[in-house]
Amino acid sequence: MTSNTPAAATDEVETNHAWALVLICVAQLMVVLDGTIANIALPYIGADLDIGQANLQWIVTGYALAFGGLLLLGGRLGDLYGRRLIFMIGVTVFAVASLLGGLATNEGLLLASRGLQGVGASLAAPAALALITTTFPAGPARSRAFAVYAAMSGIGAAVGLLLGGWLTGSGFDAFGVHVDGWRLTFLINVPIGLAAAAAAPRVLRESERHTGWLDVPGAITGTGGLLAIVFGLSRAGEPAHGWGDTWTISSLVAGALLLLVFVLVERNQEHPLLPFRVLANRTRAASFAAMFLMPAAMFAMFFFLSLFVQNVMGYSPLKAGFAFLPFCFGMVAAAALSSKLVSKVDTRVIAGTGTLIAAFSLFMFSRIEVDDRASTIARLAMEGGHVGDGVNYWTAIFPWVITMALGMGCTFIPLTLSAVHHIRPEESGIGSGVLNTMQQVGGALGLATLSTVATHVAGNWSLGSGGASASPETSPEVMRRIGELAGQAAFTDGATTAFTVAAGMAVLASLIIWTQLRVKHTELATDSPAPVAH
Repeated sequence: MTSNTPAAATDEVETNHAWALVLICVAQLMVVLDGTIANIALPYIGADLDIGQANLQWIVTGYALAFGGLLLLGGRLGDLYGRRLIFMIGVTVFAVASLLGGLATNEGLLLASRGLQGVGASLAAPAALALITTTFPAGPARSRAFAVYAAMSGIGAAVGLLLGGWLTGSGFDAFGVHVDGWRLTFLINVPIGLAAAAAAPRVLRESERHTGWLDVPGAITGTGGLLAIVFGLSRAGEPAHGWGDTWTISSLVAGALLLLVFVLVERNQEHPLLPFRVLANRTRAASFAAMFLMPAAMFAMFFFLSLFVQNVMGYSPLKAGFAFLPFCFGMVAAAALSSKLVSKVDTRVIAGTGTLIAAFSLFMFSRIEVDDRASTIARLAMEGGHVGDGVNYWTAIFPWVITMALGMGCTFIPLTLSAVHHIRPEESGIGSGVLNTMQQVGGALGLATLSTVATHVAGNWSLGSGGASASPETSPEVMRRIGELAGQAAFTDGATTAFTVAAGMAVLASLIIWTQLRVKHTELATDSPAPVAH
């Protein structure tokens, strides 16, 4: 006989909540790791599909553009038509796009599939975050759920590098056809996405659908403005174009104008895509601002370090992935710690400390040095090796990967809680969309800016006195190796400078948190109406 006691009913609710959280986090992990899983495979994709170096970055940037630019629209669709429905559509689109990417036979199809993946992610991500808000009651249960969710967001980037490294070297033969390992980095999403879509009706309750209509002018101007700015900044980071390029300037100007029109449109809409009252609360605005800056710092760590350990230290793709594995353990530890602290300590203290720890970690990355003397480069060119052979992973990288994970774990969870707290139920989807937009667009804009800094510094190094020289008798092969090694040294100089700038971004985020974040830990345990903004 089935028990109808209150204890049995509570156990059933907790079980349902647990399965809902598992499903949401699996989808979130799939969406987040796809931002980095292709990084390690880029050289292999380029060689197989004959994609030039200038266009390779669009495999990563195309995804970020579509994801970040459409998140507000995805959040609003969830509010209007049901978050479970939009979540299911999002993960299904993501799975189909992944299948197209895994089967791509040319550059155009691959880039189109990456854009379509971003569209799917922009639907699934805000719906997933909003489903946590509406599924778990305020207090410890919601704090634990957000802790797991935030951990997936941070771990996903590191898992993407590890999984990408393993899959890239795991090609196989089936039915007489060889499947390249890089294709598996896309195909692995297909069964996961379809399974998530099939399981959603069983473990997720549909949210209430709200009246209103889709703000099409706002969607076009807001999304177009974000896309144009991210495109312009990404193009500015390309050596072949730069800040003086016509398309770079045109895109940035067009993006700024579109965002200005977006603000004007939203002020006069009865049902705006972005209700400005969502930003009126000072604590929420501070959370959004900090969440704009911090992902840029984290993306910089993964992007520059993954290239450094492979190209400068000579790591294989799989070994490079393992180099980031400690980040996963650090994030899990930090998530567990911060989820307990949020009920006892104000978010300002937790997040403010976390951002300072992250800033310190980035500064320590900026202290990495290689032997870039001309004599050393000439010797290595003849003997073989990399300019980073003398860098000790365990002393120069490992400790700061751990502290970076701790800092980010202590930052994301309290900021996520404070950013979505007090948002009206009918607007939780758009609030989640704004939060995700800050993370994705902030990461894309920040990385484009940091890449521009790194490229500029690297270019100056290669033209300065640090460059290696060779005698007229030097063989062409040794000359080629000298140029390759000089490029490694120049990249290191640029990357360490970018780390210094990223540390400054983290310090700025910390300053915003310490001065503007005012929510008390006791407030996070309730769903009381938002206080009047001051």
